[in-house]
Amino acid sequence: MKFKKIKKILWIFLLTFLIMPTSTLAYSKYVYAGGDNIGIELHAKGVMVIGTYQVNDTYPAVDAGLKNGDMIIKINDQKVESIEDMVEKINQAENKEKIKVTYLRNMKTEETTLKVIQEEEIYKTGLYVKDSITGIGTLSFIDPETKRFGALGHEILEKTTGELLEIKDGKIFHSTVTDIVRSEEGVPGEKNARYDTDQVEGVVFANTEEGIFGDYTGKIEDTTLYEVATPEEVHTGSAKIRTVVDGEEIQEYEIELLKVEKNQENNKSMLFEITDQDLLKLSGGVVSGMSGSPIIQDNKIVGAVTHVVVDHPKRGYGIFITNMLEESEK
Repeated sequence: MKFKKIKKILWIFLLTFLIMPTSTLAYSKYVYAGGDNIGIELHAKGVMVIGTYQVNDTYPAVDAGLKNGDMIIKINDQKVESIEDMVEKINQAENKEKIKVTYLRNMKTEETTLKVIQEEEIYKTGLYVKDSITGIGTLSFIDPETKRFGALGHEILEKTTGELLEIKDGKIFHSTVTDIVRSEEGVPGEKNARYDTDQVEGVVFANTEEGIFGDYTGKIEDTTLYEVATPEEVHTGSAKIRTVVDGEEIQEYEIELLKVEKNQENNKSMLFEITDQDLLKLSGGVVSGMSGSPIIQDNKIVGAVTHVVVDHPKRGYGIFITNMLEESEK
């Protein structure tokens, strides 16, 4: 009797298990592959410290314990979101020798007191700061159902500090490649481009190790859908990248996947080498600005370009497209 009862419970458990959803993925199985060159503007969650300077033989910012990479979020308990905000709050302070500064360091909230010094009728903080970053990159994908997009395949760092930029928001713009500085051994090249900040093509809501993500608002020119490959389907051998090297035209170029790390969940899951002679003649290999260029294999989108191998610029790294798609849904 006891055995029959246990058996019944097991059958109920097995039935429950079998009818559970087999997939929790929110992104589409087919996506638009990118390749478009884009201009990027990101706004920081506050004001980032990128350096300090001397004022009247003192270093007020250093004395306050502020360091490169600190993100100032409040002045005298009032929220600041831009350099303009910060200057306004400091100018409004009655006691400029005791400015309360609230900042983020390593994701922890800290407080300090900053003594602002007057020099020739100008109040100086001893701080070099930044509240936004601009640059270029390549669009990786657009989800046809949600219009969610991903680009770059890696995070955007603040150049002076090397810190990941914690962002409030951002935008991507229409962009045109004007010329390319060739990569040489030990010296990565770069795309040069112009972009129109009035021609917005998307809003950015995240800057992560897997790329930048947001909602696409522009017109989708190429409506070809590519099936999303799982890491298990990606293999060594021939593939292609989609990117722009002149003007606005997306072109495909031959590459060879040399290594595929199926269990690697970072942005260097694939090692590839450019074999297309036309691209090598023009760029010398992978260049800055190609980050995000989608990788196509067996007519599926498998990943995106992320980094150049500096000492061997014909070679670069890529991230699995599934890693980017999963990150875009968070």
